[in-house]
Amino acid sequence: MKYELVIFDLDGTLLDTLDDLTRAVNHALGLQGFPLRTRDEVRHLIGNGIASTMRRAIPENSNDEVFRRALSDFRDYYLSHVNESTHPYSGIPDLLNAMCSAGIRAAVNSNKVDTATRALCKAHLPGKLAFVMGEQPDIPKKPAPDGALQIMQVLGARREGTLYVGDGETDIQTAANAGIDCAWVAWGYRKASELGDLAIPHAFASVRELENFILR
Repeated sequence: MKYELVIFDLDGTLLDTLDDLTRAVNHALGLQGFPLRTRDEVRHLIGNGIASTMRRAIPENSNDEVFRRALSDFRDYYLSHVNESTHPYSGIPDLLNAMCSAGIRAAVNSNKVDTATRALCKAHLPGKLAFVMGEQPDIPKKPAPDGALQIMQVLGARREGTLYVGDGETDIQTAANAGIDCAWVAWGYRKASELGDLAIPHAFASVRELENFILR
């Protein structure tokens, strides 16, 4: 078996969080009197943490004070409504169970607020993850490799025995920066056509295809 550790992105990879994120974005925009965003627009805004999401969601000419208010409103609302519509993608719990049975550990490396990351993993994937890391104040966000490398160090995993799985360009870049294998999944928030010229070593259209690859 090739892999001893698989590090997963969370949003758009393990969990479908888009409806809850869209409501939080629009709550913050509505309080400022700004136009609301569609679900598909929010899909394009997320991936680099909530500060990046809200900076891109508000009008381009907004000043820093407006941004800070919108970010605070988003954070307060989202942390109170983080798990209303969120759910695992079909097949994900079975994938993690199969990995566990095969002795392959699973971890999460997300740019999402750490408290929300841990709460959602505990609610939807209890006992299935060896390590969970959300946004940390002292660790650069993805695509910096620091979070992934720290997970590998804590779990004693080798680069050649680690796979990074995600749905977006940030995840592909994180894996490349960490020097580890990468699998891109098509069921998340980025379409293949939206990834530009990024090299994707392995791409999977379904959870079953990913499972077969990991357990081969």
